[in-house]
Amino acid sequence: MPKSLKSKKEIVRIAGKLKEIITVKDEKGNILHKIVNPLMVEFRPRDILQIIIGASILAIPVGFTEETWNLARTLPLTNILLFMFLSILFISAFAYYNYYRDNFKQHKFEFLKRVLSTYIFSFIVVAVILTLIQQTPWNTDSVLAFKRVVIVAFPASMSAAIADVIK
Repeated sequence: MPKSLKSKKEIVRIAGKLKEIITVKDEKGNILHKIVNPLMVEFRPRDILQIIIGASILAIPVGFTEETWNLARTLPLTNILLFMFLSILFISAFAYYNYYRDNFKQHKFEFLKRVLSTYIFSFIVVAVILTLIQQTPWNTDSVLAFKRVVIVAFPASMSAAIADVIK
């Protein structure tokens, strides 16, 4: 059994995708093992489709309930904005721990792009769905419409973030 093992991490692009290669060597420098892991820090167009589908998964059942429509009507705008902030905070934490924890410094822009895109696309999906079922009175009460979209976007953005992990 070797007395000391050394490992080396490097990031390379293979077939257009980033990979992390971990090389394990013994004390003589002989390669014992190489591990290749996908490094999912780049935000790609296919991720947008996954976000849209993921947001739809919870936007449809939550958006079709009268309880959420009434909740948006009764909650003050401050609480709604806090829901928006919480959504972005949860997406950020989830993305950080699933993609960027070990490579955050090199991929800050990709992190920001992923978090904002996840929330914005979730918001748009919810807005479209609620508009189609005529629960967003944009012309007569745009604040209520906005509040309803934010309330439903809270769970929708969580499911979008989770769907984005599926590769």
